[in-house]
Amino acid sequence: MLQPPKLQIGDKAVILSPAGKIDAGLVEKAAVVLSEWGLGVEVSENALCHTGRFSGFVEQRLSDLQQAMDDPDVKLIFCSRGGYGTVHLLDKLDFTGIKQHPKWVIGYSDITVLHAALQSNGIMSIHGPMAKHFAEEGPADISVRFTKAIVAGEPIIYDIPFANYAHLNRKGKASGKLFGGNLSVFCGLLGTKYAKIPKKGVLFIEDIGEEPYKVDRFINQLKLAGIFDKISGLIVGQFSDYTEDNDMYLALYESIAQAVAEYDFPVCFDFPAGHVKYNFPLVMGKTARLAVKENQIIFKQF
Repeated sequence: MLQPPKLQIGDKAVILSPAGKIDAGLVEKAAVVLSEWGLGVEVSENALCHTGRFSGFVEQRLSDLQQAMDDPDVKLIFCSRGGYGTVHLLDKLDFTGIKQHPKWVIGYSDITVLHAALQSNGIMSIHGPMAKHFAEEGPADISVRFTKAIVAGEPIIYDIPFANYAHLNRKGKASGKLFGGNLSVFCGLLGTKYAKIPKKGVLFIEDIGEEPYKVDRFINQLKLAGIFDKISGLIVGQFSDYTEDNDMYLALYESIAQAVAEYDFPVCFDFPAGHVKYNFPLVMGKTARLAVKENQIIFKQF
């Protein structure tokens, strides 16, 4: 796996929108934060376009992303938001340039498909907060500060005390390449060349607004696809903006625990990453070391 070089003062960053449309004010405020990091920030030509639910037509979104990937002077591609639409670009992208000049790509949610495509091409990327988070929370926010630390070349060490759903955790240690992201988006890639499952990898999942029965369907899809037979650990992040379904056998997190009960890999629940304020950045494609202990979760990437 290729790890992009750490950012230097004056490096060029591009904010673009490969999926949904976004308010210009959020992009402007996010650009200010990136500028305060000492980066030279540009907003791509079509980043602020509005075409239905999308930020421009496929050709516009593709052009912005391809140009940023090909430009050797660009050191950071910052996705403004997720939404839906990145999948339109995958089979049209040329990864030659970014392989020759690796650069950090930051985003989450629908950007899961881009992380998967980069990982299938041997390039690490960052599952982390985007423009709305940067704009509303500001540079002092812990998730923003952790993101800055990663692109500056610092290791990740998260020492997290148990909180909600600790009773569902399964203790143990795991080490392997981190993959996954948004659960529903990742499941949409299964069976494609972009869903390469690393042997003994550590799977991370999160989602927003999905009804519990749909989450149960996605988890069982992973199970039937043999994903759980291949991994060394499971990180269950934040599932937000949903209502428990009393007609299901179990609550959402409990249904996930039941689905993986037959396996022996460690599992942690309620990890601080997802569509929430505490959206700790993770490096996809990089070896992760997970330790689920009696009273804490330790996650490391060096």
